[in-house]
Amino acid sequence: MGTAMAWLRGMVLGAGAAITEKNHVQELTTNEQWESVLAASVEAPQWVFKHSTTCPISAGAYRQVGAYLDGRADSTPAHLVKVIESRPVSNAIASATGVTHQSPQMLLLKDGKAVWNASHGAITASALTQALQQHG
Repeated sequence: MGTAMAWLRGMVLGAGAAITEKNHVQELTTNEQWESVLAASVEAPQWVFKHSTTCPISAGAYRQVGAYLDGRADSTPAHLVKVIESRPVSNAIASATGVTHQSPQMLLLKDGKAVWNASHGAITASALTQALQQHG
């Protein structure tokens, strides 16, 4: 049991670095960075993934986001917010978009607003592809 728990803990707590390094995803740790992303959405759509580093459900969504980023044909900028470590940023996103905070949560921003969002099990690689086709 100890080995399985250690593996699970590593899967959940270690999540975050792999997406950012492999797929050139920017981690948002300040409100200024968030405001810059929101402003950039006027020029081009932006993805924002709100992720809990302690939640197994969020770890599953993290893997789905990674699968989407690995297989996508587009270059839509993507951003990661670790909701526990960067709570003020997570709160600012909820406030600015009017989308009630959930974790995990994926938002597609366009023209300074959230045009699509999903949480928990609804965050799948195919759902992200579809959302971008419909709203991007």
